[in-house]
Amino acid sequence: MVRIRPGEGGLNHGDATVPMQVNDNAARKADEVMGASADPAVVALANDILRSLTYRVGKNASVATRYDWLAATIKVIRDRLVDKWIASTKKAYGQESKRVYYLSLEFLIGRLMRDAISNLGMMEDVRAALATLGVDIDLIASLEPDAALGNGGLGRLAACFMESMATVDIPAHGYGIRYKNGMFRQEISDGWQVELPENWLDHGNPWEFERRERSIEVGFGGNVEMVQDNMDAEPRYVWKPKERVLAVAYDTPVAGWRGKRVNTLRLWSAMSVDPILLAAFNAGDHVGALAESNKAEALARVLYPADTTPAGQELRLRQEYFFSAASLQDIVHRHLHQYGELKSLPDKASIQLNDTHPAVSVTELMRILIDLHGFDFETAWDMCTRTFSYTNHTLLPEALESWPVPLFESLLPRHMQLVYAINARLLLGARRNHGFSDDQIRAISLIDEGGERRVRMGNLAFAGSHSVNGVSALHTELMKETVFADLHKLFPERINNKTNGITPRRWLVQCNPELTKVITSAIGERFLDDTEALRGLDAHAEDRAFQEKFAAAKRRNKERLAKLVAERLSIRVDPAAIFDIQIKRIHEYKRQLLNIVEAVSLYDQMRTHPHKDWVPRVKFFGGKAAPTYHNAKLIIKLANDVGRIINSDPAVRGLLKVVFMPNYNVSLAEIMVPAADLSEQISTAGMEASGTGNMKFALNGAITIGTLDGANVEIRENVGADNIVIFGLTAEEVLKRRANGYNPREIIEKSPELAQALSAIASGVFSPDDRDRYKGLVGGIYDHDWFMVASDFDAYAAAQRRVDGIWRDQAAWNTMAIRNTARMGWFSSDRTIREYARDIWNVPA
Repeated sequence: MVRIRPGEGGLNHGDATVPMQVNDNAARKADEVMGASADPAVVALANDILRSLTYRVGKNASVATRYDWLAATIKVIRDRLVDKWIASTKKAYGQESKRVYYLSLEFLIGRLMRDAISNLGMMEDVRAALATLGVDIDLIASLEPDAALGNGGLGRLAACFMESMATVDIPAHGYGIRYKNGMFRQEISDGWQVELPENWLDHGNPWEFERRERSIEVGFGGNVEMVQDNMDAEPRYVWKPKERVLAVAYDTPVAGWRGKRVNTLRLWSAMSVDPILLAAFNAGDHVGALAESNKAEALARVLYPADTTPAGQELRLRQEYFFSAASLQDIVHRHLHQYGELKSLPDKASIQLNDTHPAVSVTELMRILIDLHGFDFETAWDMCTRTFSYTNHTLLPEALESWPVPLFESLLPRHMQLVYAINARLLLGARRNHGFSDDQIRAISLIDEGGERRVRMGNLAFAGSHSVNGVSALHTELMKETVFADLHKLFPERINNKTNGITPRRWLVQCNPELTKVITSAIGERFLDDTEALRGLDAHAEDRAFQEKFAAAKRRNKERLAKLVAERLSIRVDPAAIFDIQIKRIHEYKRQLLNIVEAVSLYDQMRTHPHKDWVPRVKFFGGKAAPTYHNAKLIIKLANDVGRIINSDPAVRGLLKVVFMPNYNVSLAEIMVPAADLSEQISTAGMEASGTGNMKFALNGAITIGTLDGANVEIRENVGADNIVIFGLTAEEVLKRRANGYNPREIIEKSPELAQALSAIASGVFSPDDRDRYKGLVGGIYDHDWFMVASDFDAYAAAQRRVDGIWRDQAAWNTMAIRNTARMGWFSSDRTIREYARDIWNVPA
């Protein structure tokens, strides 16, 4: 059995736990090492790192490991952040600023050391200080683990937004869960995905501060009692939970560009109120005595536990309520501490729900206001809707969460009462004031009555918010027409668009210093503070000398990726080939399958027509499949099977390679994105909300091949139709084709290349050990093809041959690549956050 284990960091640097061979002088004071002529700031920094190593890590320089140097350096940088953090907090209190609270189940923050050092403007000083101590900053930075706090675009967007909120000087807190084992660490064993626990906290997390004093009790289950103080008073409702757990806060400082503001990411860990049942332990029940502790800790153990079982569904709902309740109680506590009353909460706090995961926060705030602080229902509802706003990230019905009513009611009995009360208000208002029909009433109801009764969290988030935004122009319009059509009719001013963005600090300056230098040499440094200044590159797009510099930077990034592939997978790839990259969560609507089928078709053509002038190409894939998503895991296996056959076939003469990169995460993306020539954004039109990978690739000079889906539409508007390769059905055409009785078999029979590729896959050409392995996967394309693989195949293949033609004219290719970088400034998350601040949160930025 062959098992491919992902590397610990960027490149292989040996055993990080073995003491480093540092200069003999490293243990002496840095000013003695560097001499009197050295930069005083570098001397001071080197001394601080040595003191940190000695007194905070507890090691002498002569025996310190690379991890020790990493921890010592991080703690010195953290000290610099803390000063600015405290100043930012004091400023927010002193100015009585309105705060933004961003609630997200994911924060895919990646590594933080380079991010913090760069944003503080200390990169060269830190590099120089470590060098005088005999330590290579690149060596230790690659050892920092990716924080296992997210999985895909949702979490990466939240991370970009946190950095941008600090950059544009908005007082903000992020709230989430401190997952101990993340989603999973992906290994590839004989081509199959294997899920293993993440171990990112094995060496501790030197960035965080535990705030045990901010522990909050969160309840589950129990019953609700009605209390009537006297016959004339309105009854009160008291929830008496059967079970309680403690949410313990861990704070991480998040620095904005140039360190102007430092905000807080507060993550909740879970522990039992009673860590051990001592009587049971002493009676000999050593395992049972820890049962409650284990149950509590499971809340912060794994991101997205499988929900195919009742126990899995319960754990997911518990997680969502746990972090929502802890966050809401913390927000209310902070407001009361500063203002002494709650009536002004909507004027001083804006709570953004990042997708439906924290939607239960709506009922939790209602419970706090009504049950704990005595507000009447109407006043509480007004305060609630003025405080909350909701970002929708999907049009997929299965991703708009809903929970069985019995499960919701057993875990959160008081919240179920409030759901019914909110629903009654909503439905009565729709019927009386707007004349809604029975079908419309059913569509907007918070309770889905079709089959098993379920609580619709998307409808709850919509009803409880004053703003509901999509994340691209197309997605927002489709929200109005599909999943929220009737709620949009009821609240026609509520839905608005806020097209996603990415932080250019992480996704250009830090991940692509080669390109950053080239850009700076041409247009100066203004783009570092205003990404729209990248437009200045347009004037250089056809300049051959600049093209050579731009292409040389790309080549160096490709060589770095090629080296990584060789080290991790023992596969040799040619940096002179097109690096064609599709890295994202594995899902059928993202259509990695379309890409693989086209690779098989291209492989057939290369063998059949060896005399043609084929363009060398390496197709890269990366991404994780949900552990219970059978077809997604099968697609990963197919990619590896196809790669194994193609990569070892001498008939293609190395002109085509297929590479699946295991354990895709932020740090791997930071290597792959700068190396991409071609960015695959090929989702079924109308199904991708936005995408942010498309923005990262284009900013780094990759040309997009894609459908008119998500933010691809706006990328085309910004970079120009001549600088992007668009193919396939539009969202409207997809809907029409499905409605009119789509027959994929008929399309396949008319496309010889597609039919041959599908036949090869289904017949076991790429799976000789199990010839039936892919029959079901291919059969799904023949039988229903919900994701339009067959419909779009010929257009996709033609678009790829158009890409080949452009590549042959390197001057034309470089011009297109430069124009992509030049025209992506609008997609900065700073712009997105300013729009949220202006249109939704009502805060200055």
